[in-house]
Amino acid sequence: MKASLKANVLWLFCVLFFAVLPGKAEEAPELYARSAVLMDGDSGRILYGVKEEDPMPMASTTKIMTCIIALEEAEDDTVCTVSELASAQPEVKLGMEKGDTFYLKDLLYSLMLESHNDTAVCIAETVGGSVEGFAAMMNRKAAQIGCRDTYYITPNGLDAQDETGEHHTTARDLALVMRYCLTQSPEAEKFLAVTQTPSCQFKNIKGDRAYSCTNHNALLTIMDGALSGKTGFTAKAGYCYVGAVRREDKLLIVSLLACGWPNHKGYKWVDTKELVQYGMENFEKRPFEKPGRQLPEVPVENGKKESAGVQIIYDGTDGASGVLMRKEEQMEVQIELLSGLRAPVRKGQKVGTVRCILDGVVYAEYPVEAALDVPERDYAFCLLRLCQTLVSAASG
Repeated sequence: MKASLKANVLWLFCVLFFAVLPGKAEEAPELYARSAVLMDGDSGRILYGVKEEDPMPMASTTKIMTCIIALEEAEDDTVCTVSELASAQPEVKLGMEKGDTFYLKDLLYSLMLESHNDTAVCIAETVGGSVEGFAAMMNRKAAQIGCRDTYYITPNGLDAQDETGEHHTTARDLALVMRYCLTQSPEAEKFLAVTQTPSCQFKNIKGDRAYSCTNHNALLTIMDGALSGKTGFTAKAGYCYVGAVRREDKLLIVSLLACGWPNHKGYKWVDTKELVQYGMENFEKRPFEKPGRQLPEVPVENGKKESAGVQIIYDGTDGASGVLMRKEEQMEVQIELLSGLRAPVRKGQKVGTVRCILDGVVYAEYPVEAALDVPERDYAFCLLRLCQTLVSAASG
């Protein structure tokens, strides 16, 4: 009897113990990088970050901005003439000689595959008139993209400082720049073509010197779905990296700053793999939410109808696009309609907005428009309504 009682007590203890055990916690990635971001490349949502707003030097990841500006602002056959400043840049370099000439389309491979510093300066002087002029273009573009704490001084990412500050970015901003290059720039297709090229050969315009370039973005060969990326290193910045992976319906962008120093060149690949795996396992793509109820009518003052029918105008991205979310997350749908209108109201006139919000950030916004015309009341309309009222009263 005692043995049976002991067994029952032990069984009850085990049931209670395992019942109160927490579920498996979502383990945060353990990274080498001092600053890092995992971003949903389609929506721009930050899925994970470590000191993502801390300003830090970015080394040659700078060159993705140099490349996209060159693609957007100059033609492929633009002639680039090598200056003394360009030829004097430190290693890593193409080995340009002052006065030599190249086509821009060839130098972009030198810039992005081999990360040549002299090439970056030559491109900057050609497209921007000077290094300073090109840096101004870079900073304007960064602001347009939505970077909050990025400042460019050099086109190649070598450590620099001027009266305004130091050459720097943040992991958040760096991921945003890569997102722009891949999904928003009108030259995104060309950017991908350049950065995905395994190797290439070209000559200067004279044809008397030949060059060969090999892509140093190892992610392209070690990870399924790798799209693009750029490495970087200076003694101050450490190893840096920004890259993108497309798997299934997810576009994941990884940015890493200060990800080790010699002899830890491989840390960036370990961190990238860790972040991509985290994104794949913990997030799912969901289309932008639509209102689950019928929208209320918008009252119309002095109109031939008392209200205007409304309709949401979807831009075609709903369903085809969306945002990466954890299973337990829910997107808030916010409906904002005008409290009233005064006739005349025209079909297609904007009367409100529907917003899809997650963590306080608006990820989709759709206009609400009047679905029909509501003319203003006139004398004939008022007379007709009066007659209808009298007839109704008489028949009642």
